[in-house]
Amino acid sequence: MSQPSGPDGLAVIDKPAGWTSHDVVAKLRGVLGTRKVGHAGTLDPDATGVLLVGVGRATRLMRFMTALPKHYVGEIVLGTETTTLDAAGEVTATHDMADVTLAAAQEAATRLTGDILQVPPMVSAVKVGGKRLHELARQGIEVEREARPVTVHRFEVSEVAGEPGVLRAEVECSSGTYVRTLAADLGHLLGGGAHLRNLRRTAIGSFTLDEATSIDGATVLPPAEALRDLSAVTVDDEVAALVRNGRVLPNDVLRVEGEGPWPVLDATGSLLAVYEQAGSDGRTKPAVVLPN
Repeated sequence: MSQPSGPDGLAVIDKPAGWTSHDVVAKLRGVLGTRKVGHAGTLDPDATGVLLVGVGRATRLMRFMTALPKHYVGEIVLGTETTTLDAAGEVTATHDMADVTLAAAQEAATRLTGDILQVPPMVSAVKVGGKRLHELARQGIEVEREARPVTVHRFEVSEVAGEPGVLRAEVECSSGTYVRTLAADLGHLLGGGAHLRNLRRTAIGSFTLDEATSIDGATVLPPAEALRDLSAVTVDDEVAALVRNGRVLPNDVLRVEGEGPWPVLDATGSLLAVYEQAGSDGRTKPAVVLPN
């Protein structure tokens, strides 16, 4: 059987404004010379910053990266609400919020920090009744959405010099958190409304803008590097042979504890597989096995 051509691994991209995450994937297929490209953690077209893209056989690893915490910076414009909760939408309401103080905004931000419930915006990829919300929104349809639990680890706001009524926001949050919903909710807590602009994702887990590249300058990190935020285990040649064959193994063979998942590396540091618990009987099973 012929080996698949093209690179395998992870590309860390600094997504430009005006590109959808799908646009980035489509362009990278040509840049990297492979059809097997997929991303983890969608960014809105107007947003910029870190986008993680799996390449080749590493596309199978993307699901282990979606839960990594995210870090964003952006600007919250007080006094104006929009259909999309960001600057791309049409204005739906305006409020006089000239008297809002920074101290009041900071206090309101603390009320949106921690474990909170958040209603997904209509312009999002969440499915309701089998249809994505943004598809319904384009048809002018608005539906009830259930609030979802998310965790906001940090939500700090500060003044923007020379722009009264605009707050700089820094947010560290769990996967599934909508920063534009945080902006809108902050506006409501302050007695009016708000929307988000200039959103930039500065990090996903340990992957930061410092190592992100342009689309045309994309480089591919090894598959093992894609899972560097998980607790990896290194095995000897004997266990590596079992792992390559996808064997279910006792926990003590892999020397693991907890829930996992665990990247399994050979003695050279190459990624062999990702294992997870196989129930409550102290065994682990392969979630993904990468072929040689």
